[in-house]
Amino acid sequence: MKEQTYFQENREKHLAELNEWLSIPSISALSAHKEDINRAAQWAADALTRAGMENVEVIPTAGHPIVYADHLHAPGKPTALIYGHYDVQPVDPLNLWETPPFEPTVRDGKLFARGATDDKGQIFIHIKAVEALLAENKELPVNVKFCIEGEEEISSPNLPIYLNDNTDKLRADMVLISDTSLLEKGKPAISTGLRGLCSLEVDLNTANTDLHSGSFGGGVPNALHALVTLLASLHDEQGRVSVDGFYDGVLPLSPEMREEFVKQGFNEEQLRQDLGLEQLYGEEGYSFVERVGARPTLELNGVWGGFQGEGTKTVIPKEAHAKITCRLVADQDPQHVLDRIEAHLRAHVQPGATLDIKQIEKAFAFNTDPSNPFLQKAADAYEQVYGVRALFTKDGGSIPIVEKLSRVLGIPAVMMGFGLPDENLHAPNEHFNLENFDKGLLTIVQFLKSL
Repeated sequence: MKEQTYFQENREKHLAELNEWLSIPSISALSAHKEDINRAAQWAADALTRAGMENVEVIPTAGHPIVYADHLHAPGKPTALIYGHYDVQPVDPLNLWETPPFEPTVRDGKLFARGATDDKGQIFIHIKAVEALLAENKELPVNVKFCIEGEEEISSPNLPIYLNDNTDKLRADMVLISDTSLLEKGKPAISTGLRGLCSLEVDLNTANTDLHSGSFGGGVPNALHALVTLLASLHDEQGRVSVDGFYDGVLPLSPEMREEFVKQGFNEEQLRQDLGLEQLYGEEGYSFVERVGARPTLELNGVWGGFQGEGTKTVIPKEAHAKITCRLVADQDPQHVLDRIEAHLRAHVQPGATLDIKQIEKAFAFNTDPSNPFLQKAADAYEQVYGVRALFTKDGGSIPIVEKLSRVLGIPAVMMGFGLPDENLHAPNEHFNLENFDKGLLTIVQFLKSL
């Protein structure tokens, strides 16, 4: 593959360019970094221009800019829409970083920086793959469009608006995304499903003031008691969610899909030991990888109330609070799930307590058919480079915009990730294994050529 020589000869230059991009603190969640976001968007646009892409734009939105580019000179050939994001997560806690998060550093063959694997490093692979194809062949084997946003880490509030207004502009035969991981080193995977998401906050109130436990204990409702009892009613003893209607739209796992999970060869005992647990826990009848990849969940993310300072304070608290998130699968409707949870909470709340429930996030699950020819060619491309054909998996995480892109454009999503599960995305010391940077370049070139 002549592109391989191009990558070898330009490797240090390419990594220096990536380091420039990683040095920009494009944290979408923090308004103080608005200018950094704009700089990161312009950097992406300039990189696409240098790569040989055309019609490059930095498109303003009500939030952060979208970067678009295309190269449409392959009549009769498929069109690939390449999606990625240039925004990154906050870096807290900063003291746990071994080197500063926006000063890229290579250690042990790994590039450490915020955004290294999520997602600047991975979308950069696509930019350089296109550059190599154009440099070596003066043309692309297919038509290519790029859509790189700056709000993925804050649930992509403005890209769906742009997508709805520019459906024809973004029209393609598939959307190609690298924002996921291999199963483990040398073991590639193609995600055929991402779980959806919904969330809510619960405030429970009793009396109009905290009360002395000696004077009132046993005679008035205790907000903490009421809340923990209420939250405990959300699951049964078998780990299933007890909310009536929660499983509406959940499809049984097919024998073929369960076999794909078995092929992963996941070591549950090793995980238990690594996490220092007495045992794993979850819905009966399913393995760990099935529970986190293909079954819905309801999790408590925060529960608080009452006195939490040093020592003892004999108080009956007047309020208690909880944050709840659900991961959704198949055809679950996030609004329906939220409504059913709210109905359950209101029906089971202890007398004397009142609830204020705020529904927040809503995102559908994403699923695609692994027999789709584009996904099969992607698995073949991995095999050409890694020597191992990619397995088809379902991921427990959520990337809400993937479902929207696939549904609105009516095209399959091909999720070709090159990260590794232990690369600390969203955590201190995020990094990207450069072995997969190198192999990722070759895999994307091979895939585009195969189309």
